[in-house]
Amino acid sequence: MHVEEDDGVLQITFDRPDAMNAFSTAAAIEFAEAVSTADPDDHHAVVLTGEGEAFSAGGDIESMAEREEGPQEAYERVCETFGRVVEELLECPVPVVARVNGDAVGAGLAITALSDFAYAVEDATFSCAFVRVGLIPDTGGTFLLPKLVGLRTAKRLAFTGEFFSAAEAAEYGLITEAVAEDELDQRVDETVRTLERRPTETIGLMKRAIHENLGRHWSEALDYESLLQVQAYSSDAHEEGVNAFLEGREPKFD
Repeated sequence: MHVEEDDGVLQITFDRPDAMNAFSTAAAIEFAEAVSTADPDDHHAVVLTGEGEAFSAGGDIESMAEREEGPQEAYERVCETFGRVVEELLECPVPVVARVNGDAVGAGLAITALSDFAYAVEDATFSCAFVRVGLIPDTGGTFLLPKLVGLRTAKRLAFTGEFFSAAEAAEYGLITEAVAEDELDQRVDETVRTLERRPTETIGLMKRAIHENLGRHWSEALDYESLLQVQAYSSDAHEEGVNAFLEGREPKFD
């Protein structure tokens, strides 16, 4: 991983271009640790992207071939690597923007799905490719993909491992938008600048409510929503928003 901070943006770049930014065990742990450093006091956005021509080809198949482990060891490894990636992305208190500069396959597709915004170049291709190597979708794929694209589409993508275009990914709801390559940076920057003008702490509360309530009964979801709204009511961001409205000006959030 290559991690840099600039003007309130934490940018994490997958930096194995020769391997199409495939994730080894070490790379997955490094990625999760990088995401965990996002802090609403210091950052208003996390941007994920890949070095070279690919966003990420997913799990490193060469390292898979070298593994010698029993079921318990495999379970612990998956939980501590891609399981932790899911946990950090879903619980990240800062909005995450995927800058999908090229193909996103397997875990790369799942990370795109886990991001709060995802903009992909028009010639990027996607695949839920786990089935091609005899695996089920991980990195939250079985959990989040059906919620984003619908049950039947999720089954088709997972069962077949077929490749599909960025335009189709946008149509399915997997990404926010497919854009021309020369417009990708501008589109990501526009979103980041918009987020800079919004209260990051409040967005963090929104993420918690939305993600925690994905599988709850509506009454439990409503109760949890109310608890987090109480926190929002007592925040500096709420006070500033109300004052700005009453004074007829744009709010200035920290």
